[in-house]
Amino acid sequence: MSDAVTAGCGEVGEEHPTAELLRTLFLFESLDDAQIARFVEEGRVERWPAGATICHEGEPATCFYVLVHGTISLTRRLQGDEVEMNRTEQRGVYAGAMQAYLSDIEQVYTATLRAIGDVEMVVIPSGVLATALREWFPMATHLLEGMFLGMRNTQTIVGERERLLALGSLSAGLTHELNNPAAAAVRATSVLRERVAAMRHKLALIADGRLDGSRLHDLVELQEEAVKRAAQAAPLSALAAADAEDELADWLDDHDVNGSWEIAPTLVAGGIDVDWLEQITGSVGGENLEAAVRWLTYTIETEQLMCEIDDAVTRVSTLVSAAKQYSQLDRAPYQTVDVHELLDATLTMMQAKIPEGVRTVKEYDRSVPRIPAYAAELNQVWTNLIDNALGAMKGAGGTLTLRTGHDAERVYVEVGDTGPGIPADIRPRIFEPFFTTKPVGEGTGLGLDISYRIVVNKHHGDIRVTSEPGDTRFQVLLPIADA
Repeated sequence: MSDAVTAGCGEVGEEHPTAELLRTLFLFESLDDAQIARFVEEGRVERWPAGATICHEGEPATCFYVLVHGTISLTRRLQGDEVEMNRTEQRGVYAGAMQAYLSDIEQVYTATLRAIGDVEMVVIPSGVLATALREWFPMATHLLEGMFLGMRNTQTIVGERERLLALGSLSAGLTHELNNPAAAAVRATSVLRERVAAMRHKLALIADGRLDGSRLHDLVELQEEAVKRAAQAAPLSALAAADAEDELADWLDDHDVNGSWEIAPTLVAGGIDVDWLEQITGSVGGENLEAAVRWLTYTIETEQLMCEIDDAVTRVSTLVSAAKQYSQLDRAPYQTVDVHELLDATLTMMQAKIPEGVRTVKEYDRSVPRIPAYAAELNQVWTNLIDNALGAMKGAGGTLTLRTGHDAERVYVEVGDTGPGIPADIRPRIFEPFFTTKPVGEGTGLGLDISYRIVVNKHHGDIRVTSEPGDTRFQVLLPIADA
């Protein structure tokens, strides 16, 4: 028996299959005598007791197995659990190096094969099978290879397209969020320029010699007090503000100050009342009252406008900071991160996509430790999970819940929604590539597949899902220490 027969296929057996045995198995029934003879010479018959593992998922695929008799089970690791994909006793079923015909692809077992009862199988080394397929069925081999590589390339291209679409959507949302504070800052700056010009004009009227030094000093002190009042003014209800404006307007009319209806709202917003206005009369006299009141009104208004500009610029800065946190452009790919910072950055980037009827709830465990991770890629996971949660609640409103916690070994991040839930019959397929419940053109079915590969393959973590109507939760588990 050649070395190729015995290498890497578990227990070595000296028993070769007979031609009569192979012809009873449907895979071999149409082969000619010479072809059968090759498998008789290079193959062997092996037996496993109940409970034995025939091959392990992820190990190099060195053998092709064909069941002669017994019951076998095929399992895969999904979401951290061992899931049985198939259990059969059908004679002739096969497993193992099923893609041996691919010459440039590293061959690994895609599932774990176990013996449920005592099992007997025909075992063919993968190299023998690959050579036979290429020699005997070159056209079929080319077609199979093309189909496999085509599907893999399609998955890569669609995955990249999925990322680009997500980036475009987030960029549009970020642009929208940036536009609001930027427009507010531009508008406030324009109005501020007009008010400062008006202040200069009124100051000239006040300081042209009509007021002596002491009165001008008192007026400047009133201006400083007006600035403090404006900064500390408490917001009023609509009814209370209307009453206060009416009272101030009446006072201004009684003192022959023109445009009381225009001045009163600004004074009220700045915390000014009638008693305070009486101080102005005592400081500047009745003949200069209108110029002084307008000068102080402009002071209050400019203070409010500067606060508005400060708020707008702060919002822009916060959004830019969130975008940097989300993209991680200025940081090392692999670093120690706070999952809460990543979640908050993702929420900020996605704010424009959150419908008005959806409430966001954060249930953060602040004792969660920092963990080593690829931060930008985890942000992509949060984006996919949040986007799916929002899609589930589309048009119906609801609650988006972000929850964190940890145990001694792992940190978990949970994204929950109050949508209709995931039907039990499709739940096992949600992490499959290209599987989607969205209408054609609205989803590629790669969001969860990409998330699964980032969490499980790259971070050695896990994703789990529980779902019932009104309560769907995706839980991402990440190791606290380097794997």
